[in-house]
Parts: sequence; C-alpha cells; structure tokens
Amino acid sequence: MTVERIELRPGYSISRIIKGGWQLAGGHGTFNRSDAINDMIRFIDAGITTFDCADIYLGVEEMIGEAIQLLRRRDGHSAADAIEVHTKLVPDLARLDKITNTEIEAIIDRSLMRLNLDQLHLVQFYWWDLSIGNPLAALDYLKTLRAKGKIKYLACTNWDEAAMQPFVDQHFDLVTAQVQYSLLDARPAGAFSEWCQSNRIQILCYGVLAGGFLSDSWLGKNDPGYQFENRSLIKYRLIIKEFGDWTLFQKLLTTLAEVGKRHQTGISTIAVAYMLRQPVVAAAIVGARTASHLDQTLSVFDIQLTDEDLKQITGVLEESDTVSGPVYGLESDRNSSHGRIMKYNLNST
Repeated sequence: MTVERIELRPGYSISRIIKGGWQLAGGHGTFNRSDAINDMIRFIDAGITTFDCADIYLGVEEMIGEAIQLLRRRDGHSAADAIEVHTKLVPDLARLDKITNTEIEAIIDRSLMRLNLDQLHLVQFYWWDLSIGNPLAALDYLKTLRAKGKIKYLACTNWDEAAMQPFVDQHFDLVTAQVQYSLLDARPAGAFSEWCQSNRIQILCYGVLAGGFLSDSWLGKNDPGYQFENRSLIKYRLIIKEFGDWTLFQKLLTTLAEVGKRHQTGISTIAVAYMLRQPVVAAAIVGARTASHLDQTLSVFDIQLTDEDLKQITGVLEESDTVSGPVYGLESDRNSSHGRIMKYNLNST
C-alpha cells in the first residue's frame, strides 16, 4: 500500500489523507499528550506527512512542533523537511475592526515558533465576518509575509465562492479551500467545486467522518440526542439533523457497512474513499486523536469503489433532505444552533 499524493502547485505535493488537529484542541475529549505526539510520528512513518492545525486550535501547533523536533533528532533535518503543515490565521472576531499588520505578523511568528519551522507551508485564512474591518488588506499583508519567506502558500477556509471571489479578483493565489464536505454534507458539490476548478483552487475536506459518526461504532445505535461534552459530536449531530432523521442516517451506515464488507473494510474507510473520488478534492482531513485506527485509514488507498458500490450509496443520499445553502452558511449565522457552538475569540487566549 502506498499513500497517494497530489501536487497543489508545481513542486509542492501533499498526502491525500491529512492528519487533522481539531480533535486535539480543547473540548474534544481527553488524551495523553505524549502519546499524541508519538502517534504523529507513526502517521509520518506510514506516509501521511501532511498535518492540519490552526492558530486557534489550542496547543496543537506546539504538539506538531514537538513531533517535528523528535523527527529531526531521530532521522535528521531532511526527514523533518518532508512534512507539510497547514495551519490557519483566524483573527478574533472582537479584533476584526482594529487588527494591525503588526498583530498579524506576530500571529504568524508565533505559529512558526510553535511549529519549530522557518517557513509555514500553507496558511489558510479565515475572517469571521467579511463585513467588519478590512479582510482584503489583512490577506494582502500575508502576501508581504510570503515575500519575506515566512509563508510558502496562501489558502482559505470556510468561505463559499461569493466570499472568495473578491480575493481572486485581486489576484490572490489561493491554493486550496478547506471546507466541510462529506457524505452527510454535500454543500461543496456542484457550483462551488466548479468555481474552484475554474480558479485553480483545490478542495481539502474536513468532517469526512463527521466527528466519528460515520463509523462502525455508531451502526445500530439509538439516537443519542444532542448532549455531548465533545463539541465535535454536537457539531456533527446537528449536521445529521440537516441530512435527515436518525433512521435515514442508520440506513446510510448500514449501506456503507454492506459496501465495506465487499471490500473487507469498515464504514469509515468507505466514507473517506467516496470523498476522495469527488471532483476537485485534493485530500481528506481525518481528525484522529490517536493512531489506533491508522491501518484502517491507510487501507483507503487499496479501495476501488465499483459502479455497484456508488449506485448503492447514491441511492441513500438521494433520500436525504440534503444540507442546504452555501458552504459554511449555517455555521456563519452566529445565532443559529450551528453558530452558537463556535468559539470566536481564541487567538488571544
């Protein structure tokens, strides 16, 4: 088994499975920090060399930075240089109307320090409310920092095509768009994907396993409601509600299990394999806290879904109400159930 890679720009390629970092931030359950760092090394050794994190994923950049240092000590600088880290710049909502270039550069310098890197491979920009402040100027200053050598490539996250168009019109080279995209949430399909393709922007999918809901562990389980300590589970239970009722969700899991049985694998593997087939999708972000399911994750690259598999899965998806509206439209409404679980001022914490 070989981990597939894809080129985002000439000379810059990533693994098509990205190890996500949100699950290691606060509010997602307990874990052993040392074990989590050692597990990052296991992902790298297996060929999953690309990591996703953010300045607002508290503690995650530091853990990735420690893993990079461990790898340097074990295998030398060349081995560590083979890692790709995608972080984010997410200024606090409360600072959008007053943030300065000095603050932006300080955030970038902080990420460099935390990650033990001389250059950030990909910085994904997000601005909580584009009607506040001057997001064009902020991203333009990131171009200045790129010219200084602090950033290799720029990208964005959680914006639809209407939000990205002004930046494209100003000739920003946005390499990727990271958006929520899964069997449960197909908002990026169609018009958004076509727009990305026409603008040389590739899609990085998060939420492909819906916080673990798209797995064998939820097959045949009763509806748990919405009371979770884990914010990720709350978020994706709300997405299941948008997709349809719990009965339809269970039908989807049953179908994925049947497809998985034909390929001698599980629900999660089929869910990821399906997303990697979608147009303009460069990679899927898998938010694993540990490496306990690493072998199953790697088996994605051995799966070739058949026409029969796709027809069976599509048949269930066609019964769904589908999550409606633009990419991140539900979540950007801060008064909605989707918006109320978000934390908007973590950068200065």
